[in-house]
Amino acid sequence: MTGKICILLFIAFSSLAQTNTDEAAIRTILATQNKLWNQGDIPGFMAYYHHSNDLKFISKNGITQGWEATLARYQKSYPNQEAMGQLTFDILEVDVTAAKTAWVIGQWNLVRPKLGDIGGHFTLLLKKVKGKWLIFRDHTS
Repeated sequence: MTGKICILLFIAFSSLAQTNTDEAAIRTILATQNKLWNQGDIPGFMAYYHHSNDLKFISKNGITQGWEATLARYQKSYPNQEAMGQLTFDILEVDVTAAKTAWVIGQWNLVRPKLGDIGGHFTLLLKKVKGKWLIFRDHTS
């Protein structure tokens, strides 16, 4: 019986350690995206989205399907640094639901002195692909 308890405890602690490592990795990705956005680097920001036609970006204007279409949407909506402003994220929750999926809930804010500040909330679905966390769904309002 003692051996079985030790194995179960080892599995539980290993799983918790992996969850904490994954959460830290996801938070690092979001911090990197924040930095890239504030540098005006939309392609760099998009590097953390799944580069496929399966990507979905959902907003009040509808659903944008695919990586290329999402990149084009960002570039059209934010054509220059003035429009991009200075981004901040407030990560409210990171929920690693399985070894290869996670949900993130947060707030975003763009400070844009000439155009007016904007902000809202977002929900992200990330999946781990070849050891790297990527955004597969982005619902931003």
